[in-house]
Amino acid sequence: MEKLDLSVLILTYNEELHLERCLASLEGRCKDIFIVDSFSKDKTLEIARKHSAQVFQRVWTNYADQFQWGLDNCPIETTWVMRLDADEYLEPDLLPEIAQVLPQIESQTAGYYIRRKYFFLGKWVRFGAVYPLILLRIWRHKAGRIEQRWMDEHIVLNDGVKTSQLTGHIVDDNLNNTRWWTDKHNKYADREMLDILIRKYKLLGVDDALSDDADNAQARIKRFVKEFVYNRLPVFVRPFLYFLYRYFIRLGFLDGVRGFAFHFFQGYWYRSLVDLRVYEAERLFRPEDTKEDKIRKLEALTGLKIQ
Repeated sequence: MEKLDLSVLILTYNEELHLERCLASLEGRCKDIFIVDSFSKDKTLEIARKHSAQVFQRVWTNYADQFQWGLDNCPIETTWVMRLDADEYLEPDLLPEIAQVLPQIESQTAGYYIRRKYFFLGKWVRFGAVYPLILLRIWRHKAGRIEQRWMDEHIVLNDGVKTSQLTGHIVDDNLNNTRWWTDKHNKYADREMLDILIRKYKLLGVDDALSDDADNAQARIKRFVKEFVYNRLPVFVRPFLYFLYRYFIRLGFLDGVRGFAFHFFQGYWYRSLVDLRVYEAERLFRPEDTKEDKIRKLEALTGLKIQ
């Protein structure tokens, strides 16, 4: 079977639970698969090499930094690049659609959006403003980059290019238990707090390339509401309002018991955790602190290298 003119870039760290499923969904149809690994200690690399993936290893800073390094340094020779997480996989109808579409598209088209289904405890979360999440996942090599942010980073394309949308889905179904899930969100809360305070106190430049991406309307609207509406509401009040919005107004209650757990913990508990991190960090700041002082305090609090 002919290989697609497509390279897939995947970041990994101890992903033996998911990587086999992820790579199997590609059916060996992509010309190249590149794994940028953060020194896994399990069978991740063994699985990657079993599927003929090219493996590179690099110390982790954050997702955006690692992914952009992969784009810049992996020997990508194909026309198209695809972003895929290790705990994601393609539904069976998506790969044939990609195979049909890519060879026929006009030269002005530089990217494809794909809908993502999110699973929690083995169930598709269909309501509560979670689906459909439409993400730019395939683009022409060198025509896009990833935003340099600590959280919620998106692929952004060069100006003046066209995009289209595929009908198939990517599925995000993490098989780890809820202890792992809550630990992951604890780490996310630190990173999201950094994005909030870096913007609020103008500590560093903010990558706002998404605001100029006219095609990615869903992501632009969500980003605007989050940064210029939600983040300006009182801390600890906004998570409660957000949960009410997701669970009642956007019908999250229709997702059942597991849906309640997801909307409550991801929509209320996690957002409250972010607020707690913001509140804790701002208590450390003094009026006379310089930007450098604030950055040092944030680095000490989170253990993350910000500059």
